[in-house]
Amino acid sequence: MYYHISTLVNFMKQKQLSQAANESANLLYEAIASLQTLEEAKAFFEDLCTPTELQAMMDRWWVVKFLRQGKPYREIYDLTGVSLTTISRVARTLELGEGGYRLIAERIEKM
Repeated sequence: MYYHISTLVNFMKQKQLSQAANESANLLYEAIASLQTLEEAKAFFEDLCTPTELQAMMDRWWVVKFLRQGKPYREIYDLTGVSLTTISRVARTLELGEGGYRLIAERIEKM
């Protein structure tokens, strides 16, 4: 009997944590969606991220540009210094992800 109660309590705790994580994610996405200028975006991300985290995101976004131009991985590496592993991950996400890279890249290209 104790095992079943303990399992149920653990399940309920996990569900609460999952709901809190979803709420936290939504708050972050809402904050990002509210940014109105390049200056606001820069200030927000520099406050939010460590320099290493920010560099990793900038590297991935830079790689998207070259992948969309059809450049080979090795050439992207030579141009950016971004690891082939990261380039491969970005390429996989660009093809199989949620479409966010493509959506924003196309939107920016139209500006």
